[in-house]
Amino acid sequence: MKLIVLAAGYATRLYPLTLDRPKPLLEVAGRPMLDHLLDRVLAIGGIDETIVVTNAKFAPAFADWARARPGVAVVSDGTTSESDRLGAIGDIGYVLETCGLDDDLVVVAGDNLFGSDISGFGRRIEEVAAPILAVYDIGDIAEMPKYNQVQADATGRITFFEEKPEHAATTLAGIALYYYPRGTLPLIREYLSGGNNPDQPGRLVQWLYPRIPVYTWLVPGAWYDIGSHESLAEADAVFSRLA
Repeated sequence: MKLIVLAAGYATRLYPLTLDRPKPLLEVAGRPMLDHLLDRVLAIGGIDETIVVTNAKFAPAFADWARARPGVAVVSDGTTSESDRLGAIGDIGYVLETCGLDDDLVVVAGDNLFGSDISGFGRRIEEVAAPILAVYDIGDIAEMPKYNQVQADATGRITFFEEKPEHAATTLAGIALYYYPRGTLPLIREYLSGGNNPDQPGRLVQWLYPRIPVYTWLVPGAWYDIGSHESLAEADAVFSRLA
């Protein structure tokens, strides 16, 4: 099973911190954010290679970081700015073709942080043997237009998914942690070749779930989406206390 870490954004909301440094390599509790992320995700088990997909601007920084980390490869998508970026789903497709992948995939955004053990995601993979979307209870209905809303049946199979809902009926949101079995890779290629939105990785789930079963897994504990100076400071404080 391969792990793809999505790290090709430019994180303009975190300027000036990210002018010359990629967001996933910003320090949280004295370590690159990506180190914390991999600690959690690799505990899922079964992952034999990690591929960090980034842009041409930040590829050298990730390559320096990866030198001391066996089993980690860095792939540049060749883009240089917000105007020519491929988007998150576009980058998944780029890695599939560039690296010739034909394996089960775990995909995670490089700006996610998990406060608790998420090895249960691996057990969920064994249970359903189907695509999985990690979900998190945001807890505030007013915040849902920033995210997406997910509804599922008693087995956890997704019955409804909507990006950026104006009138959400639930506080359950999908986050950027996914499992895609090998058999779904042709569908990812079909999604992209059909001219669908290549950004916002949840869009792929929204397209996929009416076609094949897609299941959920509830993230335990705290989850941090590092998109602002405030969220970065909060995560730094929390992880510093844990350390």
